[in-house]
Amino acid sequence: MPNPKIIIAIAAILLALAVAAGAFGAHALKNILSAERLETWQTAVQYHAWHALGLLLIALIGSQFDIAIAWPSSLLLAGIIIFSGSLYALCLSGIGWLGAITPIGGVAFIAGWIVLAVQAFRNLN
Repeated sequence: MPNPKIIIAIAAILLALAVAAGAFGAHALKNILSAERLETWQTAVQYHAWHALGLLLIALIGSQFDIAIAWPSSLLLAGIIIFSGSLYALCLSGIGWLGAITPIGGVAFIAGWIVLAVQAFRNLN
């Protein structure tokens, strides 16, 4: 099982990066990107922040309960990198095919939450 303290540290860094990305979008990009691309940037920031908070929650669950958190935390981290990362890159580069990888990150998010549920159900006794 990964050390929950490491996941907490990673989550904290990711949350700081989400705030920075949100501020960057609101200030530096607002006169550069189209309204549609700004909305895409905001979506990336929201999913980034929510799932970084989710990582924090998973770490706390792992430290309090006998629930394996390696897969759920890894999947959420992969989701942030792939989902939000591809959207950030799409907005900054304009390379349209990057949007095609975004759903893979979404699947990683969904899988991470499902795996956490399965791990919790396995430890009901």
